[in-house]
Amino acid sequence: MRWWDIGPVLELEQELFPEDAWSAGMFWSELAHARGPHATRHYVVAEDAEGRLVGYAGLAAAGDLADVQTIAAARDQWGTGLGARLLTDLLRAATAFEAAEVLLEVRVDNTRAQKLYERFGFEPIGFRRGYYQPGNVDALVMRLSDPALSVPADGPVQGETHG
Repeated sequence: MRWWDIGPVLELEQELFPEDAWSAGMFWSELAHARGPHATRHYVVAEDAEGRLVGYAGLAAAGDLADVQTIAAARDQWGTGLGARLLTDLLRAATAFEAAEVLLEVRVDNTRAQKLYERFGFEPIGFRRGYYQPGNVDALVMRLSDPALSVPADGPVQGETHG
């Protein structure tokens, strides 16, 4: 993800997460830590064949721990495997950051995402009450130990994603 992707990302963010969408400032702040020799973030976007932004994802790393910050796929991409490709990219980044485990929070009412994470080996470890505001929706906290074991060995994510 680059600065010029923020506009289209915000449009998709508002469409998918109207109650608790990230602001432009939040994305700018994350991208400020995504470049250079001391980068602690990895952000990626996915485009369709026409160049329309259809997904994005981000990861933060600190020490031997990584955290999925965000992952989203346009509704017309649901069921196409885009979410899995984005998550694969994040897990490869976690491995490159030498993370021993990856954490994430997911809305308790988002069973589609929970099933994706479970397919990759994430396990529920707790809840964060009222995590998503202003809707006061709880988050399920999930953990993946050794992300390198969950990354498919069939090469890079196919041409849809770029940093």
